[in-house]
Amino acid sequence: MTRIVHIPAEETLLAYAAGTLRAPEAAVVAAHLALCPESDRFVAELQALGGALLGSLPPTALAADSLGRMMARIDADGGEAGAELPMNDMADLPEPLRRYPLGPWRWLGPGTRVRSVGVPKDGDCRVLMFSIGPGRKMPQHTHDGVEMTLVLEGSYRDESGHFGPGDFEEADTATDHQPVVDSDVPCLCLVALDGQIRLSGLVGRMIQPFVRL
Repeated sequence: MTRIVHIPAEETLLAYAAGTLRAPEAAVVAAHLALCPESDRFVAELQALGGALLGSLPPTALAADSLGRMMARIDADGGEAGAELPMNDMADLPEPLRRYPLGPWRWLGPGTRVRSVGVPKDGDCRVLMFSIGPGRKMPQHTHDGVEMTLVLEGSYRDESGHFGPGDFEEADTATDHQPVVDSDVPCLCLVALDGQIRLSGLVGRMIQPFVRL
């Protein structure tokens, strides 16, 4: 098994364990946990600690409409996640991803495709899957918000290091990078993307209006 070098920040794993991550971010973290026993153990320890702390608190009565509001939210999320997307056709994905329908592949450029993943959106935050061919470069870019990337197959390199299967990269508005695929197979990545990527440089700014993910 390939050694996983890059894992989510402790703050990210704590937010996942506490259930405070947005749904798209939580889906990408869950897929990482399925591939990384170290991260999975850490989250399990956090959840056990949180459960013990909750167990020590005095009981608090729920609001009378709590169950109804919870069921309404489940129904709304389920409808958004599956709307107009075909069933999942990638049986080899990590188990947490197999429940979500996948959209059709769309061409982004030579050797580069993207498809939507039917995780419920949270504002402008959604989940996408990218397939990038060997030797291909993504445009130099920064971000509107947070970008969480999990490598599923292949590998890439950027300014912050080398990322292979199971590796996790977190980027934000301060990150300006250009991932380059250095594997001899396409690099398949799962990405929770908040907003749009922002292309850097003069050429990037010229073609930015035509780049929508």
